[in-house]
Amino acid sequence: MSNTIAQKKGFGATLWDYLTTVDHKKIAIMYLIGGGFFFILGGLEALAIRWQLIVPENDFVSAGFYNEILTMHGTTMIFLAAMPLIFALMNAVLPLQIGARDVAFPFLNSLGFWLFLFGGILLNCSWFLGGAPDAGWTAYAPLSTTSPGHGVDFYILGLQISGAGTLMGGINFLVTVINMRAPGMTYMRMPLFTWASFVTSALILFAFPALTVGLFLLMFDRLFGSVFFDANYGGNSVIWEHLFWIFGHPEVYILILPAFGVFSDVFSTFAKKRLFGYTAMVFATVLIGFLGFMVWAHHMFTVGLGPAANSIFAVATMAIAVPTGIKIFNWLFTLWGGSIRINSAMLWALGFIPSFTIGGMTGVMLAAAAADYQFHDTYFVVAHFHYVIVGGVVFGIFSGLHYWWPKMFGKILDEKLGKITFWTFFVGFHLTFFIQHFLGLMGMPRRYWVYLEDQGLDLGNSISTVGAFFMGVGALVFLYNVIYTSVKGEKVGGDPWDGRTLEWSIPSPPPHYNFAQAPLVRGLDPLWIEKTEGRKGMTPAEPLDDIHMPNNTILPFVMSVGLFIAGFGFIYQAEYTGGFIAMFVGMGITLGAMFTRSVKDDLGHHIHKEDLDKGAGM
Repeated sequence: MSNTIAQKKGFGATLWDYLTTVDHKKIAIMYLIGGGFFFILGGLEALAIRWQLIVPENDFVSAGFYNEILTMHGTTMIFLAAMPLIFALMNAVLPLQIGARDVAFPFLNSLGFWLFLFGGILLNCSWFLGGAPDAGWTAYAPLSTTSPGHGVDFYILGLQISGAGTLMGGINFLVTVINMRAPGMTYMRMPLFTWASFVTSALILFAFPALTVGLFLLMFDRLFGSVFFDANYGGNSVIWEHLFWIFGHPEVYILILPAFGVFSDVFSTFAKKRLFGYTAMVFATVLIGFLGFMVWAHHMFTVGLGPAANSIFAVATMAIAVPTGIKIFNWLFTLWGGSIRINSAMLWALGFIPSFTIGGMTGVMLAAAAADYQFHDTYFVVAHFHYVIVGGVVFGIFSGLHYWWPKMFGKILDEKLGKITFWTFFVGFHLTFFIQHFLGLMGMPRRYWVYLEDQGLDLGNSISTVGAFFMGVGALVFLYNVIYTSVKGEKVGGDPWDGRTLEWSIPSPPPHYNFAQAPLVRGLDPLWIEKTEGRKGMTPAEPLDDIHMPNNTILPFVMSVGLFIAGFGFIYQAEYTGGFIAMFVGMGITLGAMFTRSVKDDLGHHIHKEDLDKGAGM
């Protein structure tokens, strides 16, 4: 409804609409655009890394610049590409899957997006202001505390701001799932994507504060003269590793669990079967989230924690293979005997199973502390985590985008182009990273700028670089697919896949209010139940009435701009008077917007029942 109004008013009105929106569906589109931009940026950084390593003793980039590219690739892909793209899917789908008209805190949802975006922009401003961070994406002390210039300062402030946005998103989705489910939507009737997003949000709530504390301490060390990580004055640099990985390992599950949810929904839809072992899948998801907090020190086997600690963390790490294995087998059993339909979304899901299984297998190898002493800081580790993150998370994002694109935009992505994307990316991915296991076993260290001739590493690195460019071509084809579909794609109805869950019971794209009447949920796969009983849509749980919706507001954007300005102020406060001024002006803008929000009554507005689309939610 509001989309149509914006189109009639022209570009200016549409821009203002998106700057002020609190609608979860539009915020999903903004997360998609923002995360997509940073995904391309991180991909270009990856290609630069691989081009530098295509031949021995290459001089494509300098050693210092290589460190910056390497650091920014990891930081961008984890924090600014994978996270927001996952949040795009969560925003687009989760409220629809539980039969809600919006998220619990629409204002907070908008604020979370703008904080992410301005945090990412602040971090990338470092390229133009003296150099990007160069201490690795993990920013280990004392390397990060002694790194010259302001690169690491941009890392600290950028991640603080965008991390605050992520934390808000996690809280928002937790409350949304707990409080806003449609009548009859019990916890054990929720789709697996909703369950995965729910557990992910709990992980965000408990994991991100550890990163926040660590970044604050690092900021004090760098900008205000404290010595938390300086061993010369009684500090302890290993504490940074603990704080980082207490966040960093749950972060892996924050990324992968929503992808697991995507695959669960895709497999059951395109196998025309209820998900096999639904209850076991739910408990496996919760168990993975729980165990994810107990294994952070497997990143630190070589630090010297001692054999007892190493053994405990090794066993806990191997234990995570159990619930993950349950999931793999349940997906295979869902496919077994199903009426399988192969399309782009299904291809990404099918390609995920062997790819992620390889990543899990090498993870168990790394979990053996004695073996990890040999694997540690080699390309074997690089291969392992890319098999998990790309073979799991990125495959999941592509599958989810193909699956829910018609729900978000009303058009199906071109299937031929989708299959070209999959096969070029899939082949390129395995070419790039499978060979890296062997480079690591041959002793090639990670993060090295050059390698020498006659070490047996030439061919493997060349193959790896060729594969990376294949992945780049796949990403470009996907981008072309998006543009082609938006221009020439045909409009589709609300249920193009013959879906099983609530999001397919309403028009595509959904109306502003999602559901004209709250649906009555009578079991797992609620839409499928209605279809098997001969109904065309969901049975309403309430009479048609006026709908209360929140008002748009510019305040989240203003708050984020204030913190963006204050970030520059904190970085430069010791050098320039203007830094102090920027710090106080930026914080003043943010606090002023917060005060305005606190004292202003914003009671929202009502959409009258006469204006509702009677088919929405029926």
